[in-house]
Amino acid sequence: MRALISVSDKSGVENFAKELVELGYEIISTGGTYNKLKDAGIAVIEANEVTKFPECFEGRVKTLNPYIHGGILHRRDKQSHLDQAKELGVEGIDLVCVNLYPFKATIEKTDDFEEIIENIDIGGPAMVRSAAKNFDSVIIVTDTHDYDLVLENLKNNTNTVEFRRDMMIKAYEHTAAYDSMIANYMNKRFNNGMGEKQFIVGEKVFDTRYGENPHQKGALYEFDKHLSEKFIPVKGEASFNNMGDISGAAKIAANFGDDNAVCIVKHGNPCGFAIKDTLLESYTEALKCDPVSAFGGVVAVNGVVDGELAAKMNEIFLEVVFAADFTEEALEEFNKKKRLKLFKQGTAKLDLANDDFNFKIVDGGFVYQDSDSVGVDEVKNAELKTSREATEQEKKDMEIAVKVAAGTKSNCVVYVKDSVVVAIGMGMTSRVDAAKAALRKAEDMGIDVSGSVLASEAFFPFRDSIDAAAAAGVKCVIEPGGSVRDDEVIDAANEHGMALYFTGIRHFLH
Repeated sequence: MRALISVSDKSGVENFAKELVELGYEIISTGGTYNKLKDAGIAVIEANEVTKFPECFEGRVKTLNPYIHGGILHRRDKQSHLDQAKELGVEGIDLVCVNLYPFKATIEKTDDFEEIIENIDIGGPAMVRSAAKNFDSVIIVTDTHDYDLVLENLKNNTNTVEFRRDMMIKAYEHTAAYDSMIANYMNKRFNNGMGEKQFIVGEKVFDTRYGENPHQKGALYEFDKHLSEKFIPVKGEASFNNMGDISGAAKIAANFGDDNAVCIVKHGNPCGFAIKDTLLESYTEALKCDPVSAFGGVVAVNGVVDGELAAKMNEIFLEVVFAADFTEEALEEFNKKKRLKLFKQGTAKLDLANDDFNFKIVDGGFVYQDSDSVGVDEVKNAELKTSREATEQEKKDMEIAVKVAAGTKSNCVVYVKDSVVVAIGMGMTSRVDAAKAALRKAEDMGIDVSGSVLASEAFFPFRDSIDAAAAAGVKCVIEPGGSVRDDEVIDAANEHGMALYFTGIRHFLH
């Protein structure tokens, strides 16, 4: 039996090779892997002894050879293949252990295109694909974490076709992800990220119990290990729908740096948000906006939840609490609620992945775009359009209102007063309806919105929303502007003695 080992990630490779030798394998290797195994005292054959051809072109060609690929690919169940292998002097290779040149690490550390090109693996993927294709006879190993699993199956005579098939699937996932990474990088560098093909590759974190509904299957996948490293289950199992709400709530709460931000989300939309001196005060104020919708909702806390805050949260039924972390007292309190799910990042404040892109499924495909976010100075640089200027508190409220509106389904409006969302209207087919719905809900809740700041994620097409806001006592409005009737909107704000700011940036969320 022979095994070919050629790896970029050499962690654990010495022990793996030693164990294979003890199991009767002859080891073939190349380059740095060969040197490492040889230095460790392991009997190893250099690949050029097998290929009968030297490595050439600065190592670009090492294993692209019939003695390598023939040894991997010939079928052991066909006598004609066995006869031809014997005739050609091709010896079988029964195990291939390969992981690829570190392309991702290279593009993260340098912009030197020549160095990047040299870190595109050619021989590695070819060997992986060959071994995977012939999985009926060959074991393909692409993950260092699988070394013990492979050895266990070899030692226990459980090297079944089903096992090799599983390794085959993993191998093709590996090469597909690798090639996708290269193609996406090249398109980003030369085609503004919008090439003729777009590849979206995620790694499974866990299966959800089901999808949006019980008859649908679902699973969580991640980019760049963010979720597996920063989404830590503490209590309960996250559902498909939970993940969407957690993401929406966390994006808003984490968007305020070190502030004590708390965001409550129900069915993808915020129904409460506040920033106060303590997290307890923030949650208490956030809940006042819409306690009815908050029932069964998801709460994101930009900080560490303590026992006092946990006790306050336990006063109503919540589906999920996602926080930077929890104290022992908080966990003890939350354990009183059997159905409550808890997840944390294990940090002092929430930390977002800040993906560069996002996409949405449409019938028959998907639309893909750069990610949206509220710029650091977007509100600060907003242009005053009226004679009245916002107060300092109103300026703080404008920033909150704009960031919350950017995370709320369009059409939407957000009313903020003293760093607390006091009314919110979202998902409406007209902006005036969103404004009216928000005010109607605030009235139902007994909330006084007078003196609040109003933010819209897109321009007001007519002055009617300004008139309605003024009637409710709103003193400051911030919106993107850009309507053909901007002058009418500005005139209306001046008539009502309101401050009106244009950001010039729309934040639709559909």
